[in-house]
Amino acid sequence: MNKRTIVMLAVLLLAAFVLAACGGQKAQPTQAPVPTQAPVATQAPAPTKAPVATAVPESDLVGDSLRGGRLYDDWMEELGVDAPAGDQPLWATQSSNMRSDGDTWRCKECHGWDYKGADGAYGSGSHKTGFVGVFQTAGTSPNEILATLKGATNPDHDFSSVLDDQALTDLSLFLSQELVDDSKFVNADKSLVGGDATMGKSFFDDNCSDCHGPQGLAINFGADEGEVEYYGTIASDNPWEFLNKARFGQPGVDRMPSMVDIGASDQEYADLLIYATSLPTSSPVTEGGLLYDKWWKAMGVDAPTSDQPLWATQSSNTRSGADSWRCKECHGWDYKGVDGAYSSGSHKTGFKGVFDAASMSADELTAWLDGSKNADHNFAGDGMMGDEQIQALVAFLQQGMVDKSDFINADKTVNGDAAHGEVLFKECAECHGDDGKTIDFDDGEEVEYVGTIAIDNPWEFFNKASVGNPGAIMPSGLNLGWSLQDIIDVLAYAQTLPAE
Repeated sequence: MNKRTIVMLAVLLLAAFVLAACGGQKAQPTQAPVPTQAPVATQAPAPTKAPVATAVPESDLVGDSLRGGRLYDDWMEELGVDAPAGDQPLWATQSSNMRSDGDTWRCKECHGWDYKGADGAYGSGSHKTGFVGVFQTAGTSPNEILATLKGATNPDHDFSSVLDDQALTDLSLFLSQELVDDSKFVNADKSLVGGDATMGKSFFDDNCSDCHGPQGLAINFGADEGEVEYYGTIASDNPWEFLNKARFGQPGVDRMPSMVDIGASDQEYADLLIYATSLPTSSPVTEGGLLYDKWWKAMGVDAPTSDQPLWATQSSNTRSGADSWRCKECHGWDYKGVDGAYSSGSHKTGFKGVFDAASMSADELTAWLDGSKNADHNFAGDGMMGDEQIQALVAFLQQGMVDKSDFINADKTVNGDAAHGEVLFKECAECHGDDGKTIDFDDGEEVEYVGTIAIDNPWEFFNKASVGNPGAIMPSGLNLGWSLQDIIDVLAYAQTLPAE
């Protein structure tokens, strides 16, 4: 056996050992983060893709390495399957990361978004596990990596019971072929290396804004957990996660392109990242609109179980419990209460609307929401809204309400262009289907589709199309850049869709 062969075998054995040793702890790196004041260095990233100079060994494996990047992120979301029951077996060998269940099965949770495990961004903080990274597998044999993923070197690292052969193959090809050293783009303290924000904006406008909106606020990725997380939030808080998703896409979301697939250069990644960190990380008006709809769902907290104290002062609306705490249930989807669409019918309460509240100061509105004006109208405190939510609801009441009678007639017809709405509805059809029937909103024996809501309650449709749906990762029409007339046009088209 010649010297070169011995070296190659040693590299392969090292790669297998790294993946198998997920349970081993490793000391923290001794090098301190680079102390910089400015968030951006002037040196541009090197135009290289692979972190190693050696060629990837030949392999008979056939698969999609880019899909492997999404599997590394969250293979359960990518495959559309439930998380395995309980923690990943190796999770018990660490005690610093307190997450459990599905999170423990994500590759990124052990090895980090930068692939460096204990030696990278997850070397400290709540995500710390002490597990080694997988960066050393770059450029090694995907066949050897595949064997390790099947438990060849450690049975507790066997994923073959939860991932099929193709998924494991794709993941192996990703680890062998696609890993990039993110230190080219991001320093340990999150300051950025290189990047031109002007060029990044151009790249964003061309490739990202159609879905994420002109300011990256159209989709709140944390909505289903009651959190606020936009495009700019991820870029600022976790640039390593941002880069992984930019390269390979979002698990389970077919329409999000892989920047590798479209041939983005290292410079373009750097440009996009620095521009993304300049985007806003909150959208008070639309967030307030979600709270007006159903605040506990938007916040990800338990719904109230008793009636809102003021509910006892009316007897025409027979709903109870959580429904009595919804702003819209008292004041209406048109914000006019007894003077609007809820002036009659089963939703009638007799309470006045809040449309005139737009002229009130922030302090006055806050006093009405935190019980200062009326103790029975207190929505703040334990289990209810915090200061940020109160401020967002105030912002909505001051800036987000529109007179819907300008667009929606008393007979529920709308003054819109259905043909134009059909074009815009393509954004909605991704989730709701071309006929609007993919999702049934009714949790009982009835059905409630996009067309059902548009026909039965166009004021509600207007609100949800404008700001989104509480607790759902649904784009906000306003943050997509739609005008009020655009939203009405979508409503006009939605009224042509089947209601049952």
